[in-house]
Amino acid sequence: MRMQRYWAGILAVGMMGAGLAKAEAQSSAPPTEQPSAPAASTYQPKFPGDPARSDSEAQALGYMRVVLRAQNIYKKRHGKYAPSLEALAGTGSFTKRMAHTTDRGDYTASFLSRHEAPDREQFVLTMTPKHMDSEHRSFYAEEDGVIHADDQKPADMSSPKIR
Repeated sequence: MRMQRYWAGILAVGMMGAGLAKAEAQSSAPPTEQPSAPAASTYQPKFPGDPARSDSEAQALGYMRVVLRAQNIYKKRHGKYAPSLEALAGTGSFTKRMAHTTDRGDYTASFLSRHEAPDREQFVLTMTPKHMDSEHRSFYAEEDGVIHADDQKPADMSSPKIR
């Protein structure tokens, strides 16, 4: 028992000495330069080939992809596209909250369903930025699943396709 206390004491003194030596070495070393924060943060793509230009665009495009996938699942189950976002809720990963909240951060979602003829179903999904600029383009998609983008005006079928 006496030997254990002896070795414990030696160990404690050694650890204190090492800690003091390290503290002294750090205080006598010249101060290191702190890295400065970047002036403007650049967008980091979320996956290879990500067409988004900002985090806001990535979120808007993610929402659109979820709606488009849910519409495809809905059509396979019911033989037609969902007539509203509310009807689409619970399909795939599209939730009731996503259906009821059209305010999507820097964007506003809009959904329009048209059933002009029994054999011609259509829907239009748009994401409109609250402030349009080069990092907040507007987006447009129809039942074909192709997403179009425009940074000058509200996107439509004639706007350039994104990858």
